[in-house]
Amino acid sequence: MKSIDQWFEEYGESHQNKTNKSIHFICVPLIYFSIIGLLSSVPSLSLLKLLPDSLSAYAHFGALLLPFVMLFYLRLSVAITIGMMIFSVVCLVIIQLISFTVIKVWMFSLIVFALAWSGQFYGHKVEGKKPSFLKDLQFLLIGPAWILGFVYRKFRISY
Repeated sequence: MKSIDQWFEEYGESHQNKTNKSIHFICVPLIYFSIIGLLSSVPSLSLLKLLPDSLSAYAHFGALLLPFVMLFYLRLSVAITIGMMIFSVVCLVIIQLISFTVIKVWMFSLIVFALAWSGQFYGHKVEGKKPSFLKDLQFLLIGPAWILGFVYRKFRISY
C-alpha cells in the first residue's frame, strides 16, 4: 500500500504547471462538493422516515458515501482524514443551505460539476499531461487530499 507521501508525489507529477495547480486549487474542492450535492439529490432514507426529522436533512446518498471515503483517507493519514471530515461537513451544510433557496441542489451541483471539470481539463491541456485519475481512479480521492496537504504544509501541520 502506498503512503500518503507516495500518493502526493505521484499525483504531483502531472500537476507541475502553476496555472494547472491554481485551477486545481479551485476546481478539485468544487468537484468534491458537487458530487456530494448530486448524490444528496437522490431520494434516500429520509423518504422512509427511518430517522428523526432533525437528521433527515442529512440522510442522503451524499452523506452515506462519506464514511467510506473517510475510511479510504484513514488508511493514509489521520490528520488528512480529520481535515477531509471538516471539509465534508462544510459541504453538507452548504448543500443544506442551498436546499432552502429556489435553486435545486441537483441543478446547482450539476452546473458546478460541469464547470469545474471543464477547468480541470483546461488545466491539464496547459500542463500537457493527462489527469492522474485516467491511470488510477483512486486519484479522484487523492486530489482533494493533495490540496489539503498544501494547506497543512502552509500552516506547518504534519500529516
